[in-house]
Amino acid sequence: THWKHGGLVGVMGYGGGVIGRYCDLQEEFPEVAEFHTMRINQPSGWFYTSDSLRTLCDIWDKHGSGLTNMHGSTGDVIFLGCKTEELEPTFAALGEAGFDLGGSGSAMRTPSCCVGPARREWACYDTLEACNDITQSFQDELHRPMFPYKYKFKFSGCPNDCVASIARADMSIIGTWKDDIQVDQKEVAAYAKNGTDIDQEICRLCPSGCIAWDGKKLEINNAECVKCMHCINVMPKALRPGKERGATVLVGSKAPIIGGALLSAVLVPFLEMKAPFDDLKELAEAIWELWGEHGKNRERIGEFIQRIGLGNFLDQIGLDPSPEMIAHPRTNPYIFFEEELEEDDE
Repeated sequence: THWKHGGLVGVMGYGGGVIGRYCDLQEEFPEVAEFHTMRINQPSGWFYTSDSLRTLCDIWDKHGSGLTNMHGSTGDVIFLGCKTEELEPTFAALGEAGFDLGGSGSAMRTPSCCVGPARREWACYDTLEACNDITQSFQDELHRPMFPYKYKFKFSGCPNDCVASIARADMSIIGTWKDDIQVDQKEVAAYAKNGTDIDQEICRLCPSGCIAWDGKKLEINNAECVKCMHCINVMPKALRPGKERGATVLVGSKAPIIGGALLSAVLVPFLEMKAPFDDLKELAEAIWELWGEHGKNRERIGEFIQRIGLGNFLDQIGLDPSPEMIAHPRTNPYIFFEEELEEDDE
């Protein structure tokens, strides 16, 4: 088969959501001469009732092949195999059931999130609310491709990053905290009594070496903590994230399609994640305006930042540089301040 994300076939008013697929051997396989894929916007956190799942399956059995993928790597419900004449009837039936198409092509892709506070006591912000709000606020960007290439939001409630946003999202919003880890010393002692080797399993595995255990009391140098969640994962009854919670915003990750794979790098070290999320929306719109004007075709935002340089990127979107904006440790230990030296000479 050959296929294309948008442009070949679609539904009225939308530029994405349908990936046209045509068989090159149509005479030999007439039943799959057209086998289009539809992406359906999933609910935040992938929470469904049994009735809603049955409704989706009934719609697809009636109008398509009945084959589904729950869920695609982007997050959507994937309907596999539809003829062109069934696209509009399927879209209408989905709308009546309260569902909409997701994103495809050079558009904002369907945002996705972890289950957040619905199941996770460590969630540092409401991922479900944030994901739904961004989806509803950027409907035009979701359904009508207007960017150089795809743009993905992924929301993780804590640094465990259960939706792998740091490896797969153009904008990763990962929950974090600013104050000290909450410690219950009685529960720490209970873990030690029940066989947890705190020194070996926690202290020696802490990436920044900020935890000490003397057999009676656990001490954490929070100034050196990198929020990796290891200690909290091992002793969830004894340790909890701090009370001053929000999220770190990172940008630029992608899979190795045109260039190599990239991981997200910090753009905003800490952002309060409270509705209506205006700061996050303004940041995204500033990035889109610059990238949309100067980005190359099929160039992801991470590749765009690499090409123009982080300094130019920050200057154009109106952000001040911060020490946390590090993609990797520097390889050159020498720093030259040419502009400052020239000013002093004058």
